[in-house]
Amino acid sequence: MSVKEATVVSNGEIQNSVTAPAGKSYLYAIIGAVEPLSFPALGIDGGDVYTIVEGHVAAVISGGIRSKIRPQRSNLAAHQAVLRSLMTLTTPLPTAFGTVADDPTAIRRILARHQKPIAEQLRRVAGKVEMGLRVAWDVPNIFEYFVNTHSELRVARDRVVGPRHGASHDEKIEIGRLFERLLNEDRQNHMQRVERLLKHACFEIKQNVCRREEEIMNLACLVGRDREKQFEACVFEAAQLFDNNFSFDYSGPWAPHNFVELDLEQ
Repeated sequence: MSVKEATVVSNGEIQNSVTAPAGKSYLYAIIGAVEPLSFPALGIDGGDVYTIVEGHVAAVISGGIRSKIRPQRSNLAAHQAVLRSLMTLTTPLPTAFGTVADDPTAIRRILARHQKPIAEQLRRVAGKVEMGLRVAWDVPNIFEYFVNTHSELRVARDRVVGPRHGASHDEKIEIGRLFERLLNEDRQNHMQRVERLLKHACFEIKQNVCRREEEIMNLACLVGRDREKQFEACVFEAAQLFDNNFSFDYSGPWAPHNFVELDLEQ
């Protein structure tokens, strides 16, 4: 999907956009106050996207939302399209998918109530993007790989598994615990090796939870827009420290989802 260019409009045109669609307002992101912007027909259900300015910050919204927004492909794509368009202009504070307010007036109240923390968060991410890095073991069987690379686990496995000895339930549990300990120790060691290189290109690095047994690390990295190439170079340098049993997958640039710490409900 191509990035859609923003249109700067007058306050009167913004007012017309606000009052035209009936229903709730969908919130995509918060940005620093700028000239009012409009992204025609880019939002959820093809709605016009525009800004509501309050003080030094602005909400990026579309109106006419009549029901709960389901996480279906078209809605997710529209949400991301708005963020990508904003990223060409500034670094937004993205809100969680499905964030809906009663109306523009409610959004103004939210912005007014949270001016200071919003401004602090905007300063934190100004001029930066989020890059992602996933590293995983790329092997057919992760347990057998560890048996072959960790003598402690191999000896324990061979002691209880064989043609004349079937492992008991307790023995299987003990082997599972040993495997999990070695897995987490290796994750931590590999993480430290990679982060030592990445820190030269990143302002912040956040470790997200590994969802799969084969996953070693899932990192979100806050990177200056002028350091994206440096980040990529650091990833390639880190990959050289590992053999073909490891895969490196980096992505971005994204809006800084993992570095936004705002509670707009309070």
